[in-house]
Formats: sequence, C-alpha cells, structure tokens
Amino acid sequence: MQATTSLSPTLAMAGLLLLPLSALAADPAPGNVLTVGGGAAVVSSYSGSDKLSTMPLVAIDYAMANGFFASTMRGIGYGGQAGPLSYSLALGYRGERTDHKRNGINGYGGSDYLKGMGDVKGNASALLGMAYSPIPGVQLSVSSDIPLNNRDNGARLQFGAGGQIYSKNDSQGVPQDTVSLGVQTGWGEKKYMQTMYGVSASQASNTAFKQYTPKGGFYEAQATVSWEHRFDAKWGLTAMAGVTSLIGDARKSPIVQRKTAPVGAIYATYRY
Repeated sequence: MQATTSLSPTLAMAGLLLLPLSALAADPAPGNVLTVGGGAAVVSSYSGSDKLSTMPLVAIDYAMANGFFASTMRGIGYGGQAGPLSYSLALGYRGERTDHKRNGINGYGGSDYLKGMGDVKGNASALLGMAYSPIPGVQLSVSSDIPLNNRDNGARLQFGAGGQIYSKNDSQGVPQDTVSLGVQTGWGEKKYMQTMYGVSASQASNTAFKQYTPKGGFYEAQATVSWEHRFDAKWGLTAMAGVTSLIGDARKSPIVQRKTAPVGAIYATYRY
C-alpha cells in the first residue's frame, strides 16, 4: 500500500501528502526489508504561504513480513492486504507551525507573516489508511489523521486516486522506469480548519488579521506526477512535481498569501 499519511517529525508537511513512496514498499518475496534513503523537497513555508522552503527528506523504513513496520515516513504500525484491498493502522506525528521563520534549510512550518498568531503545537496522531486497486496500476485511497493529544488541532481526511501511465521493463521483465499521476483532496473537521486557517478574537487583537471562523469541509486539492527509476533490485530514484491549491473556506482565510503553490521532491532509496 502506498503511504498517503503526512510525514512525521521533521518531515511533516501537508504539501507532500502524495509523495510517492513505492520505493519504500517491501519486495513481494517474504522476509523483512529495511529501506533507507534521502533527498530534498520544496514546499510552501506553511499552508497558504507565498514563500517556498527547501527541506531534507530522510527515509528509514523497516517492514516486517508479518505486516508490522517502523518508518520515518509512515509511523509505527501494522499493514496488510486482502486481494485488491490494503489497509494500515499506525501511530505518527503531525509537526508544529510557528509564528516566526525557521532558520536553516528546514524552513517548513513557520513564517514571520504569522507573528502574533501563536504556535500550533505538534501532536501524536492515529493514522488509518485503506486503499483499493480496481485494476492493476490504479489505486483509490482514503486515510485519516486523528490527533491523540492537542485535540484542538482537529482531525483530517485525505481522499486520493492514482495510476501508472507509463512503465518500461528491463530485459528480465522487472519495471525499470515508472511514471504515475495522482490527485488528492483533503477534508478537515471544524477544529482543524480553525487551527490551520482561522483567526480567533485573541489572535485578531494581536495581529492585523481580521477575525475569521471557517467551517469544516474540503480545504485542499493536489495533483502530482512522479517518476521512479530502478537501477537494480536495491537502488532506486524517485522524483515528484505537482501543484497544491487551497479550496473552500481555507482559500478565503486572511492568513493565506498564495492560494496555489508548487510542490516537488527528489530522493534516492536503497533496500537491504
């Protein structure tokens, strides 16, 4: 199952929810698989920012044959598959958002434009996911991110669809180059919308923003194209580019500077 949850601790970024993680999937052969990798991503400094931040991607993913996994990308949990249906349950982490610019290359999650808004604290999350493949190469998915602490951060859902549009095999019939397209939309409950896009009365008094109370609903749509190249059974390279657009009440938020922004990433992986 392709992971569609937000990336944990330093990797948490809403704009990369469709980051293709097929390079992290275990081989069909039974056994435990350790995948390590790294690269870089370019995302908005916060959802709605008009500035982009470059940040490192660090992947460490240990998938056991019995379905349990521990990963910087997927959290800690269990996943399984029954025919075309796959599922997972994991414990992860949603990163914080600060009201000041972060220093260094990991600038995601903060901006001086938000000064006076206060910080949005991170939280542990229950990550639930389910995907269905009606035909080979096509996947429909839904996943949830439910806070276990700092409950005012609110829960969110992600609905996605993706499929391969090109595949080239090597001389042994193993996929060597794969190009995929994906679309996704995000829905947030009222608490999530207020935390991420709302402006409370106290925040309005501390800033130049007008008070704003969004309703729960769809807040984001995203489209991506990804390319994965397998050098061999162990080494792989993945690149992704896309665009994210705020919709609904999120689009009308006074803290939003840019409604549509690019997103991209490139990373290499090695399987043990």
